[in-house]
Amino acid sequence: MPGTTWWSYTLSNRPGYTPAVHLRTRVFRLAVLVVTGFAGSFAATVALDVVSTASATEGSASPYANLGVFARALSHIEAVHVEEANQDELIYGAIRGMVETLDPHSTFMDPEEYRILTSDTQGRFGGIGVEIDVRDGWLTVHGVIEGGPAEAAGMQPGDRFLRIDGRQARDLPISESVRIMRGEPGTRVRVQIRREGEDEALDLELTRAIVEVEAVEARILPDRIVHMRLKAFQSTTTQEMRRALDVAVERTEDSGGVRGVLLDLRRNPGGLLNEAVRVSDEFLSSGTIVSTRGRGGQVLSEARAHAAGTRPDWPLVVLVDNYTASAAEIVAGALRDHGRAIVVGSRTWGKGSVQNVIELPDGSALKLTIARYYTPSGRSIQAHGIEPDVEVGQLSAEAARDLVQRAVERFSEASLEGHLRGEDEPEVEVEDLTSRTQIRREADASEEPEEVFEDDFQARIAHQVLRALVLQRELED
Repeated sequence: MPGTTWWSYTLSNRPGYTPAVHLRTRVFRLAVLVVTGFAGSFAATVALDVVSTASATEGSASPYANLGVFARALSHIEAVHVEEANQDELIYGAIRGMVETLDPHSTFMDPEEYRILTSDTQGRFGGIGVEIDVRDGWLTVHGVIEGGPAEAAGMQPGDRFLRIDGRQARDLPISESVRIMRGEPGTRVRVQIRREGEDEALDLELTRAIVEVEAVEARILPDRIVHMRLKAFQSTTTQEMRRALDVAVERTEDSGGVRGVLLDLRRNPGGLLNEAVRVSDEFLSSGTIVSTRGRGGQVLSEARAHAAGTRPDWPLVVLVDNYTASAAEIVAGALRDHGRAIVVGSRTWGKGSVQNVIELPDGSALKLTIARYYTPSGRSIQAHGIEPDVEVGQLSAEAARDLVQRAVERFSEASLEGHLRGEDEPEVEVEDLTSRTQIRREADASEEPEEVFEDDFQARIAHQVLRALVLQRELED
């Protein structure tokens, strides 16, 4: 058929072909030419309607050659699908599917999803109040925001979603699950979750609400140690932390000043990289905080500490758990690698990749993984996490009290050196209790009541480690 290209000829022989369809197809082909015009040889091959399979497999093949396949698939859908397709949905769906082949943290956001992301980093949004991530293919609760509907319903970190408003949650993209769970305050959403240790799935109904996140929660303990809990790294985190530290310095000035800082990063899902750098810089006067390396190990950026504004060299302990992730892991790694802090708790989540948000002209955006994070010592966080210096698992309040009671029971008449043996007591080598007794005397002499962390075993141990650092520093001075 002279004057007719292969593409239009194929379409003209299909049922339902009309001149209008032909015109729409030609307009679409023109759009493809505009978009791919920069691709050089590929643009030329599209213009000639000749996409050679042989040349595409050679070493100099254009990486954009497969766009011809995409263009043809889209034109067929436009021309012959039984129902008229929404072009926005087609294009968004194609981009979303393409990005989801990369890694779990790269994603495409339509304008509404991008608006949600922006509201998240500003600390105020409507929803149920959970941070989610993907673990082993399951949507998993990473953090529960205090005061939100999820906390009121009893949701916990580690819970896995089975269903969200009737939809299967297995392999559901994070962006889609966020869209479902967000909504107008006062409306309801039903979720079904699986919790470790529970035989049956749990069905919960939650009422959406405006969730406001305060990034920092701080208190001064009776021994003048500041317990500083950082819940997330949002745009206000460093500012809130600075204000809390300033207040602590002012309130302890007459009694001797701040003695140490317990930086609690448990269940902190991360957030903004620049906020993690600024928080680390508060406690470091020099050196690398974090570096990022892209494809092939190329160093893309390196953030360094500054002497100006550095806080006093207070003894410092960083408390982490399995749900400490991303930006929070950067802080823990930087402070530990510089010898500025001891890390206590359990191995962190291991989310050590860098996402860059690229705004697109229609208000949508790409969030693409462009690099990996590395701690100052050159260790990658990705999939490894931060190994604590002092590993401590969390215990329930009952288990913690039982453990303490058993430890106390070990100290008895039989513990004393030179005690009279009972008639049936076997002869055993006497253990040197000098250091243990000294530790008990120091603990007894402390003005800090144990009830401060009565129901938080990890924090109690971290606090004891910090008190030991404080005591050592004060003895040296």
